Amino acid sequence: MAPALHFVAAASEDAQAALAAMCRRHKDVGADDADIVVALGGDGFMLQTLHNFLERKKPIYGMNLGSVGFLMNEYREEDLEQRLAAAESALLHPLRMRAAGKHGVTEALAFNEVSLLRETRQAAKIRILVDGKPRIAELICDGVLVSTPAGSTAYNLSAHGPILPIDADLLALTPISAFRPRRWRGALLSHRARVRFEILEADKRPVSAVADDLEARDVTQVDVAEDRSISMTMLFDAGHSLDERILAEQFVD
Repeated sequence: MAPALHFVAAASEDAQAALAAMCRRHKDVGADDADIVVALGGDGFMLQTLHNFLERKKPIYGMNLGSVGFLMNEYREEDLEQRLAAAESALLHPLRMRAAGKHGVTEALAFNEVSLLRETRQAAKIRILVDGKPRIAELICDGVLVSTPAGSTAYNLSAHGPILPIDADLLALTPISAFRPRRWRGALLSHRARVRFEILEADKRPVSAVADDLEARDVTQVDVAEDRSISMTMLFDAGHSLDERILAEQFVD
């Protein structure tokens, strides 16, 4: 029996045209009654869709109508039901961020990463504690991030962080353009680790904290930990699973 489907699309012209084409071919039963959500767009839209369907906990199958499309499948109008029947799943757990600062407390989830970024021309100064123990007394940098395995090939990779297998019980802690300590390249942490960032000289060197696409400005302390009570399922074409993509990314020139 074919799964009941609900289609969502990014605002771009191509994604909206694909949405119209898919709805001509398949019945859209709505978000509440769907077995699977089909997301049409790029990686950014996939992250939005994961957040939008947190409460419904629907599996999400993405088709790429963006630029990179690492979290998406190839867009094709035909054979959707057969592709879904053969699809491989990946279970994602988000990071939970709690950021305190001048504007109060912001809590948010991140499926890719939580990143701290300097707001001005001056480098940030950040103290890093892991499970309550100080590990870096003063990191002078453009920023620092904590990444999930799913997000390890995104911003984390561009900051020269490690690629993590999707089923690794690890998080990547990666500095962004670190000036001091000059030789520190980051750390691999247990998924149970609790990371605290304390912003030093916050008035002079303001820092923002970003969880996926939600930003908190002028933070003074940020706590990050994986939340295993929350999970979302993504679906990938057979032979193109997320763990295969992450593995292949380590052998790209």
